[in-house]
Parts: sequence; structure tokens; C-alpha cells
Amino acid sequence: MAVRTILDKRAGIAAPTLRRDAWWLPPLITVVVLLSFVAYGTWVAFSNSHYFSDPYVSPFYSPCIAANCEHTTFRLIGTWWGFSPALLILPFVLGFRVTCYYYRKAYYRSFWLSPPACAYREPHKRYTGETRFPLILENLHRVFLYAASLQLVFVWWDVVAAFHFPTGWGVHVGTIVLLLNATMLSLYTISCHSARHIVGGHVDEFSKAPARYRVWRVITRLNERHMLLAWISLFVVAFADLYIRLLAMGHIHDFKII
Repeated sequence: MAVRTILDKRAGIAAPTLRRDAWWLPPLITVVVLLSFVAYGTWVAFSNSHYFSDPYVSPFYSPCIAANCEHTTFRLIGTWWGFSPALLILPFVLGFRVTCYYYRKAYYRSFWLSPPACAYREPHKRYTGETRFPLILENLHRVFLYAASLQLVFVWWDVVAAFHFPTGWGVHVGTIVLLLNATMLSLYTISCHSARHIVGGHVDEFSKAPARYRVWRVITRLNERHMLLAWISLFVVAFADLYIRLLAMGHIHDFKII
């Protein structure tokens, strides 16, 4: 029965799918949201302005390591860099998201229709997997994971700085925004499939590595919510930048909580 199922031809159905529900809605929403984020992120990266409002720095520009930064975290790049400081950071963090296993599924289905939904006929005649350019770059996911993890250190550094105002220590709305952003980015990164494998994916006997097993179980539970964390962190990081941008432009006021 199994051999016959594999070798027999597909059913002669001319229609790409017989589904009657709104199967096209999820991929359409994915296209709209991801394109909107890419457009906003590109504009932010090249605008090179309004990304710092003391003591807050936009996560799109963190860490700000160029000499032309409004607020320099660590001056590693000299005055020869005449472009936006965000262009030194975003390629690595965006590379992590682009090569993320969940986001691959999301944009493969929505942008390349490969396939767009379950029970929908594959529209492409050939399938080469991730063996050719540009998809072969997906194999750099773990490298981007290391870079994104390093960026998290500076994101949390910004959270600590967000408690220290010119008038002293305190908690403002912006402090909470950056704290929420750092938390969601951390959960999204930790719940990554590659992070789960690094911790325990290659351990043959968990009984001989109880500590790693406990960490692996925690990450596994987070990994079950990886899709949700991916979307929430995407919206939160954009909101954090927008909040700081509006503060820097003088359009809103940063209310003090404590």
C-alpha cells in the first residue's frame, strides 16, 4: 500500500485546491506585515536621526559604535564611517530573523507560494531546497544567532541606562518600553530552534547531563511558542523605536512612573 501510494500518479484535479475557506488570508497578512516592517526598518536605518532621547537609544541603533552616533555606546568605528550607524548593526539582527526557521516557513508560503497553504497544489515545477543562492545563505542561521545573542547584551545595557536620567534614577514609560523590548527579544532568541539544539540537541543521554536537560526543557517549552514570540518581538521592537523617535522629535512626553 505504501509503495503504491508513492509510485502512483497524483489525482487528476485541475484546480490548485478544493478548499472553500479563506486559505489565502494568513499568507496575505504575512506579506502585508513583513513588507510594512521591512519598509519601516529601511526608512529608520537610512534616516540617521531621532534615534536617541536621553537616556533612551533605539534598538535599531543599538549598540551605537560609530563616531557619528548621537549617543556612542562604544566608539569602535572612527570618523571614516559616514553612513547611518544602524547599517553596522541591522544586517546581523535582520539576518537572524530572515534565516529563522519559523520565518522561512512564513515567507516561503506567503511570498514564494511554496506552497501558500495546506491542501494547495505546489505551483513550482522544480524544487532545489536551500542548495542554491540566495537560499543557501539560510545555512548561516547559527552564525546570525551568535551575533543576535551578542546584541542582546547591549540591549540589556540600554535597559540599565534607561533607569538613569539627568535628574537621577527613576522609572519612566520609556524605561518600561525598553525593558519589554529586551525581554521579548531575549525570549525570541532563546526559543530559537538552533539555541535548543545547542543546549541539548546533540546530547545522547540526558541522564548524564541533568543541568543541560533542565535548561533544554525550559527552552523546549519556549520553542513551542516560537512563532508567537517571533511576531510579538517584531511589533515590540518597532514600537520601541517609534516611541523613542516621537520623544526625540518632541511629539510626546515621557511620563514619570517612579
